[in-house]
Amino acid sequence: MKWALVAAIVATTTASDLLQSRVMKAEVEVRDFGPARLGKRLGHLLAQPQLPAAIACMAVSFFAFLTLLSMAELSFAVPATAASYVLETMLARMLLHERVQAERWAGAMLVAGGVALLAGS
Repeated sequence: MKWALVAAIVATTTASDLLQSRVMKAEVEVRDFGPARLGKRLGHLLAQPQLPAAIACMAVSFFAFLTLLSMAELSFAVPATAASYVLETMLARMLLHERVQAERWAGAMLVAGGVALLAGS
């Protein structure tokens, strides 16, 4: 059950981050932080179907993480769910067509190694 929750957290966190990135890359940079401008921007963002979907994914991830914490130690839960960093790096390259330098790949692989160590314990 613990690893099923970890998989759910990793999947929903990754989906949320990818959706947020797609929405925000389509937006222009915010330069005016006045309340009227921010309200207008928020309304525009919420009209994008991907942003509410990202928020829903975040909510699922949050409640799955709370459930995981009820049955596993924090020292397991946080490093295990870090697998989302590895998946996000791969999907940023494949779906968002981002350039991922060797240092980032190395970091992602180190995280993957840490998750593998957790899986063996």
